[in-house]
Amino acid sequence: MTAARRKRALVCVGARQPALVHAIAARVNGVLNGNGSTVKYLAAPEGPAHAEQIAKLTTEMTSGKVKTLLIIGGNPAYDAPAELNFADALSKHGHSIHLSLYANETSIRSTWHLPRTHYLEEWGDGRSWDGTHTLRQPLIRPLFGGRSVLSLLKRLSGDRQTSDRELVRSTVVGDDAISETLWRRAVQDGFVKGRGATEVTPSVQGFNDGGLSAEQAAGRKTANGALEVVFTPSTSAYDGRFANNAWLQETPDAMTKITWGNAALVSVDTAADLGIKNEQNIKISLGGKEITIPAYIMPGQASSSIAISLGYGREHAGVVAGYVGKVDSVGVNAYPLRSSAGLGFGVGANVAKGSGSHKFATTQDHWAMDKLGRDTIAERIPLLVKDSTLQAYRERPNFVQDSGHTEDWKRLVQPKTNNDPETGESYKHNLFKEKHLYPGHKWGMTIDLSKCSGCNACMVACQAENNVPVVGKEQVNKNREMHWIRVDRYFAGEPTNPRIAYQPVHCQQCENAPCEQVCPVGATLHSSEGLNDMVYNRCVGTRYCANNCPYKVRRFNFHHWNKSFDDARNKVRELLFNPNVTVRSRGVMEKCTWCVQRIADTTLRIRNEQVDGDPERKLVDGEIQSACQQACPSDAIVFGDLNDKNSRVTKLQNSERAYFLLADLNNRPRNAFLARIRNPNPALEPPKPHKAH
Repeated sequence: MTAARRKRALVCVGARQPALVHAIAARVNGVLNGNGSTVKYLAAPEGPAHAEQIAKLTTEMTSGKVKTLLIIGGNPAYDAPAELNFADALSKHGHSIHLSLYANETSIRSTWHLPRTHYLEEWGDGRSWDGTHTLRQPLIRPLFGGRSVLSLLKRLSGDRQTSDRELVRSTVVGDDAISETLWRRAVQDGFVKGRGATEVTPSVQGFNDGGLSAEQAAGRKTANGALEVVFTPSTSAYDGRFANNAWLQETPDAMTKITWGNAALVSVDTAADLGIKNEQNIKISLGGKEITIPAYIMPGQASSSIAISLGYGREHAGVVAGYVGKVDSVGVNAYPLRSSAGLGFGVGANVAKGSGSHKFATTQDHWAMDKLGRDTIAERIPLLVKDSTLQAYRERPNFVQDSGHTEDWKRLVQPKTNNDPETGESYKHNLFKEKHLYPGHKWGMTIDLSKCSGCNACMVACQAENNVPVVGKEQVNKNREMHWIRVDRYFAGEPTNPRIAYQPVHCQQCENAPCEQVCPVGATLHSSEGLNDMVYNRCVGTRYCANNCPYKVRRFNFHHWNKSFDDARNKVRELLFNPNVTVRSRGVMEKCTWCVQRIADTTLRIRNEQVDGDPERKLVDGEIQSACQQACPSDAIVFGDLNDKNSRVTKLQNSERAYFLLADLNNRPRNAFLARIRNPNPALEPPKPHKAH
């Protein structure tokens, strides 16, 4: 590796890895001359690690040295290292106070539970990962009379006069009145300029192999009894703090597509060695503790390693974890296996078959686009998710137009010439020559599959924006989830080391929409701007439109999902609804609208901003963003006006990578996908298995 490339290289390891692995990574980054260029080290706060602190506290509680215990936030009775038995120590402790946003396992065992203010209801400050001094100011008054951390601590110190705002101000600028300008600037910006952690240069010396076995060091399979268990934060519940968030619980995991629960992820070869089947209950023993959890056979999972998501199996059903996260329906608690010596993972696990099985509420095979006259998934996936390597793309840049559905569509509807015979305008990648012209706006969208990471941010944003209801685990198992956008996950290659591709799919806003042709009451119809709109009060629930949609993106309300909000006691919960979007009732079909309420709001605002005699105010490209586009962290989703030749969406739809889903059906969708381009390093590719002679 050249000297120039060395400074551009970086080795990263996860936060769950032990100090040994971080030391090795720091040593390698130093050899690559990355210190100060690709990686910077900041001075960490001095003091013992969290595991050491809570172990010392538990010992002092047991011995009676702690008279009064104040716990600020957290839930140590649930997630403390297993060998400490913190929950038992807290139950036997004399006097304890828990300040928490929710009542949880720790609150139940404490003498007093104090309601805490939400972070949007309080003043505060903190440090970001890079050491920046940040500020937090309240957006609303406390709804339920909660008490902030600052308020509680100052009362304990005897100060009943100073406000939370003044405490934060004195921390930021001191008591000097001249500093008022600095304070106002900090409040406006949300951080204090020029204040950060001190950069340091680490010195790594004298580390060993950490006691790894030869098999583990070489990455080879290990026998049962020496297996590894990896504890991962849940993509929904994190460490358990979001267990009562129904939006997150019903959001499918990016890899497994499991909702409302967790599983023990086992590799294909390890499952074969242990004789484990998918959804079978297994017993995992580690460090003298044992749990029973259903297995999920996961392609790409490391051999001899079992991954379990934390944050599930909450205690006191319906009391602590709330109605959403109650223990009898949402996952298995993995914390009993997690010790201080292995907060991220543990080695030496034994797996045995348990009794019974568990049906996962998975969504990957729901609404599958497989009723297309093709017999196998292998035939279908290359037509839905088009991808190529960078080298192959450079050699054949038109691979998208020369394969699959696009070729079928070209024979059906594309004229021999690429130019409009009347205007001479090129429409090579525009799907069709429209019979109906849209003189105003003509909305379109593109999704770049190279950028999509399957994070599901678009799905949750859509749910929040469009009042999409939660249906629960039982209904998800009946294929009745209501998400307007789904993220399909596909594997390709060998099960031990597959490639993964994600494809967000929502209403394609077809110009020749098959749903409109079969609706007997005109509940779904085209707008003057090319959108496939819904008129909810016309819908009588025939579901013909869902049957005729090849993309399977329409949802039917089998129940009155929001009935609980009609109760007068739920007035606060009603605040989660977007007032600009209709709340649908039972028996009504619904689907993605490309956030038509945002389109209407922006166009109305532009019209109101026009002044008589002045030039007409034009829509600026990017001024309207759908909720999914706004939430996408990788900018994979682009929405805009196709009538604007200079808009991003128009340029992307004219890209060589652009293709349309199931184009051979002649539905003429307005949503284009950009083919996924991979750039694998041949030196890092696994060796291909030898064929038997």
